[in-house]
Amino acid sequence: MKLYNSLTKQKEEFVPIKPQEINLYVCGNTVYDYCHIGHARSMLTFDFITRYWRSRGYNVNYVRNITDIDDKIINRANENSEDYKTLAERFIIAQDEDAERLGILRPNHEPKATEHITEIITMTETLIKTGVAYKAENGDVYYRVRSFKDYGKLSHKTIEDLQVGARIEANEAKEDPLDFVLWKAAKVGEPFWDSPWGKGRPGWHIECSAMSTKAFGPTFDIHGGGLDLKFPHHENEIAQSEAATGKPFANYWMHAGLVQINDEKMSKSLGNFFTIREVLEKFSGEVIRFFMLSSHYRSPINYSEETVTAAAAALARLYNALRDVVIIPSTNCSDYENRFNQVLDDDFNTPEALGILFELAHEINRYKSDDVQKSGELAGILRKLTNVFGVLQQDPDSFLKGSISTAEVQKIEHLITQRNKARAEKNWALADEVRAKLTAMGVNLEDTAQGTVWRKV
Repeated sequence: MKLYNSLTKQKEEFVPIKPQEINLYVCGNTVYDYCHIGHARSMLTFDFITRYWRSRGYNVNYVRNITDIDDKIINRANENSEDYKTLAERFIIAQDEDAERLGILRPNHEPKATEHITEIITMTETLIKTGVAYKAENGDVYYRVRSFKDYGKLSHKTIEDLQVGARIEANEAKEDPLDFVLWKAAKVGEPFWDSPWGKGRPGWHIECSAMSTKAFGPTFDIHGGGLDLKFPHHENEIAQSEAATGKPFANYWMHAGLVQINDEKMSKSLGNFFTIREVLEKFSGEVIRFFMLSSHYRSPINYSEETVTAAAAALARLYNALRDVVIIPSTNCSDYENRFNQVLDDDFNTPEALGILFELAHEINRYKSDDVQKSGELAGILRKLTNVFGVLQQDPDSFLKGSISTAEVQKIEHLITQRNKARAEKNWALADEVRAKLTAMGVNLEDTAQGTVWRKV
């Protein structure tokens, strides 16, 4: 099995520290607002990776943290005249609701920053004792970036590159513009915890170092997250963790590509910022899941209504293959499964894996009318492999007809009966007229040997 390691910028043979056991830590969300579709990309990527490894017999211990104390949380709570804990908990619940609608499994553990203040303080104390961190005059504690000789090894940036344009803000008391905060002195009215340096709260970067070390020890298999976290967040995690423990941090680093909107960077200022729940008003969670996993996890993905609609049509092709087939559960490892695993073992090449699924769907359709046993066996293989993607979980008819009312289903099927009668009577003009009505209702028809099938688009 090969993974692309962001640390070395190349594919490497993946060798976990313990055979058949994988410790995976992924940076989660800062819970001050609803999750956007960029968050969905990261969550879906590592959900898929976890599902696949488990299907191959690995014991995956998946930890994804929650940042529940942060400047953004405090500011939003103040704007709402709301307690920061109440706000954070509200958006944790919203995140879990969104994840469930996308078919995302819960991680083994979801540590919160506020539950690890003791570990954060202990790690910060260690860094001060070793001389790589210091308390500034304003009460903040900073990490000395230049003290870590390998700083920049993940992002492949040099100190010289970083110092260009670096500056110290008026409210900071750093020794060096490159230094970053480990512990923030509390301002009046802010939440705080007692520490050796006075009342305050953790900086963002130190949270993940403390939580991952608590979960797995100083060195673990894989650290993941979105590409936007590579610098400075993940770079700073490495610096502070390795300085505190004296050992390598994560052996492999994996980063999910960013989401673009109509080929532009997603940004609130550009008006192209979409939350997961806004997207789910237009498309089902399964369609969004399929759309996200249709691209390689490291590649940028372009979200638009057109690209998601195309993904929905592709998913419908797989569902159509299972329609009117008695599925025979697969127990043996077929050639399809061997090829499927082979491409996914090469840094999770989901586009090629999907190609194999569509090949299977084509074969199922080919055997449907001639060999019920063969089509059923192939359908069993398809269902088994798509479980890894977390799709094809519904009854085919239910998916293809969409979430519509019983009354609308009856109207559609009445029109289809009317069209079929017109076709039987060779009244092509009436048949075309009825089809046009169905198209205007957002209904696609497919005339098959078994009769007319339809789906809502």
